[in-house]
Amino acid sequence: MAFHLLRIYSSCIKPLQQTLLSNTEILNKINNQTVNILKSQIPLTYLIRPTSIFTKYSAESLWKSVVSVSNAGRQRGRGRGTKGLQKNLNRGQIIGVGKINMLWPGLTGPIMRGSTVVKQQRLPDDKEREAKLIKMREEWGVKKSRKVHPLERGWTSARVAGRNIGPPDPVNDETFEGFETKVLEHKIVNHMTGNLGRKKSYSTFVITGNKNGLCGISIGRAPDGRGALRLAKNRAGFKLMYIKRFKEHTVYHDFFSQFGSTKVYVTKKNEGFGLRCHRAIKCACEVIGIKDLHVKVEGAMNYQHIIKAFLIGLLKQKTHKELAEDKQLYLVEFRKENLNYPNVVATPSVVRKPEEVKSTEILDFKQYVLGGKVILQKKKFPPFYVNSIGYKIRQTKMEYLRNKDNVRIRMLAEHGEYRSFLTDKYPEAKPKFWSKKRREQEKSENN
Repeated sequence: MAFHLLRIYSSCIKPLQQTLLSNTEILNKINNQTVNILKSQIPLTYLIRPTSIFTKYSAESLWKSVVSVSNAGRQRGRGRGTKGLQKNLNRGQIIGVGKINMLWPGLTGPIMRGSTVVKQQRLPDDKEREAKLIKMREEWGVKKSRKVHPLERGWTSARVAGRNIGPPDPVNDETFEGFETKVLEHKIVNHMTGNLGRKKSYSTFVITGNKNGLCGISIGRAPDGRGALRLAKNRAGFKLMYIKRFKEHTVYHDFFSQFGSTKVYVTKKNEGFGLRCHRAIKCACEVIGIKDLHVKVEGAMNYQHIIKAFLIGLLKQKTHKELAEDKQLYLVEFRKENLNYPNVVATPSVVRKPEEVKSTEILDFKQYVLGGKVILQKKKFPPFYVNSIGYKIRQTKMEYLRNKDNVRIRMLAEHGEYRSFLTDKYPEAKPKFWSKKRREQEKSENN
């Protein structure tokens, strides 16, 4: 029994490189039961292999050992279907972003924002992150390009310009809810340095807004594209300005603005007109909340100059009340749909008398808001075929159909049906419905 215990005890302390006790001392300790052999009295140290095939070799060599084929096998036609098997598992991963989405100052975000120090905080979890990574890795071997939704493509499918990159990152406890950021310009720029020579970086120009009058612009430069986008987006959130809108859909009046050699002519439009303007200005109107506008751009087509000229004009515009106070006169509106009936839009606190108004004073509203200038518009010449014989013959043949659509729309708007001024006196004075569906509809209405 003692011999077996001796073997067990000596085998336990050999790996620890301790001095072996003599056999008599061991037997004495075992007999006196002063040592518990099953519990180690000395801290155990384990031999650990610091290197393995996963840490010693690179990913490229490991994939090569799995996917590659010998020269003899390649000559016999083997290994033709192994080209797309190698995958970069680090692709799609972002440094500092894991399953728990955290903001690390200096790694995934800036250290300073304005005058405040950015603190480590937890961002909203992206539950679809793992699914996106798996889907991305599955699509690497497929040659077919990944389809992007038409609303997310921007101006062109290949570039970032025109795309929405989401709201700016939250600052402390404040979040930018309802904000959208549109990329207006994303380009590679180079600059010369004294010790590194020509250095490449990315420059991004963005505009952000909440579609309710707030907007901000900014430029971000960084060595990588993602960093430039994130920097520009967060900077734009610190430079917000409020834009006044008329009835929450258009500007208060026409205006002219200029920045550098870029000139912008903005025309106020009625509801339902839409946005007919440069694509950069259209993105700006969408994030501001302007829905109906016509803009003509002349001069240099520099995107930064276009946006700056447009925003300067928006900030300089005055409300109807301010215009009436400046002139100390009533602001009256005439509309064709109201048969040019005068409608008082704004009333000043003090109204001047007619004899106080000078004869040389500008009283035309459009000319006054344009700073006394008049927009030079090119004369529209008639088409070349107006004086031809064939055009005159066609006009004669189509005379009975002239304004037919306008008359029908007016009938439906005034009476709710197709009729004329003689229908009350002569009920049979109604247009006939040649369509079978229309005749059935008329019968059902009469019954």
